[in-house]
Amino acid sequence: MEVSMRIGILGGSFDPPHIGHLWIAEAVRECLNLDEIRWIPAAISPLKPDGPTASNQQRLQMLRLAVFGCEGYRVDDCELRRDGVSYTVDTLQQLKIEFPDAQLHLIMGSDSLASIRKWHNPKLLLELATLAVLQRGADDAIDFDVLSGLASDEQIAKIRACQVPMPLIEVSSRRLRKRVGEGLSIRFRTPRSVEAYIRAEKLYQPSPKEQGN
Repeated sequence: MEVSMRIGILGGSFDPPHIGHLWIAEAVRECLNLDEIRWIPAAISPLKPDGPTASNQQRLQMLRLAVFGCEGYRVDDCELRRDGVSYTVDTLQQLKIEFPDAQLHLIMGSDSLASIRKWHNPKLLLELATLAVLQRGADDAIDFDVLSGLASDEQIAKIRACQVPMPLIEVSSRRLRKRVGEGLSIRFRTPRSVEAYIRAEKLYQPSPKEQGN
């Protein structure tokens, strides 16, 4: 019997991508024995209305640099090409058309799981993909009860089985932007190629008005 392809979907602003993103992707790929991790930068996140700092093309290029040479990693710009607000359920529907027999695993943190009812059409989302929820070392036990009424008992059992243990990673895109703006090093917090790109593009620098204060 032919085994269907197993694809992990990792979305986000990636503004900029950092070592934590890569660590998460590899942990999920290994834990769930995935064939591919598909990195999908969001155009406009409904839950982050202020939007990213870097442009779409800059974020896309940084992501390509970050995963270059990593087998089984693919950058997908479908949400940037679609433009407008990025609803994850629309992306999953598109992937199901492209890969009708694939098993899709949507990667998210326990904080995102807690807000799943705020997502666009969460019930359909859970029919299209199995969640791969990160259990970070310092987090409380994951509360899967939030899925009650959105997914069947069988679906919830599958999601529980796809829980991925992770250490607490004290790095974030927001912290990296702040460090760059303050003239501090981001070495070892993001791939060297991304660090060089940020410097070359003069990203995350304070505005002239802020510099004058």
